[in-house]
Amino acid sequence: MNTSEPLLSISLSVGYRGKSAVLRNVALEIAPGEVLGLVGQSGSGKSTLALAILRLLELKRGRAEGTANFQGRDLIALKESELRRIRGKEIGLVLQSPLSSLNPALRIGTQMFEAWGAHARGPSERRRHSVLEALASVSLPADDVFLQRYPSQISVGQAQRVLIAMAVLHRPSLLIADEPTSALDVITQSEILALFGKLNKEMGMAVLYISHDLLSVASLCHRIAILHEGVIVECGRVAQIFGYPVHPYTQRLVQAMPDKTALIARAPVARLAASAAVPT
Repeated sequence: MNTSEPLLSISLSVGYRGKSAVLRNVALEIAPGEVLGLVGQSGSGKSTLALAILRLLELKRGRAEGTANFQGRDLIALKESELRRIRGKEIGLVLQSPLSSLNPALRIGTQMFEAWGAHARGPSERRRHSVLEALASVSLPADDVFLQRYPSQISVGQAQRVLIAMAVLHRPSLLIADEPTSALDVITQSEILALFGKLNKEMGMAVLYISHDLLSVASLCHRIAILHEGVIVECGRVAQIFGYPVHPYTQRLVQAMPDKTALIARAPVARLAASAAVPT
């Protein structure tokens, strides 16, 4: 893992017009190929941060101040036309409500082809090959029958995999996953977590994994950042956060878990070993 320079380095304060700041001086770094978990209770500002990084918060009259340096470019300072070339191509986004994120009136294939055409050009055979390859990478049927289906004709778990396939279609170097398992049953949650781990390993894709679920974070991430009342109160490796939490809020989170030793054990040995190579 190359850690000479962070893939993403942010220092942001975020608020909405007429309201007090939601996030205050939130500072995070993500190394190339790293999986960073962002944990916080509902309303802590996790989703706000995800939207702020991609400057999508402006659609909700939110405003981010500070910097978000991604591969040498400050996303906060870029023109909208420049950002459009980055969103979906270099940075992928997966939201928490899969069925509401897909257009119910369009077939899966149509939506996949439009996602491809937003950042690529070429003959229809190349387009079809890329789309089918993306579907196969997330363990979905890579055939015309599936492409002809509408969102209402697939399960919630399949819909989430379609969103992930769309997000990784152009093999971005960073994937932001905002509560991607919150609408799924326990078995499907486990499958989606395994999928993120696979994409991280096989594509070398860094992941900002946003969740309130410490179980999922422990099984997937190299490091964990704890967000509380708009501030990052603690950030460290999985073993550190669960074994030796420092901040009182983190301590309460860990104490609420049934067996923190088992949580640490859930993280694959390779991931814990890799965490030694990423920033603390």
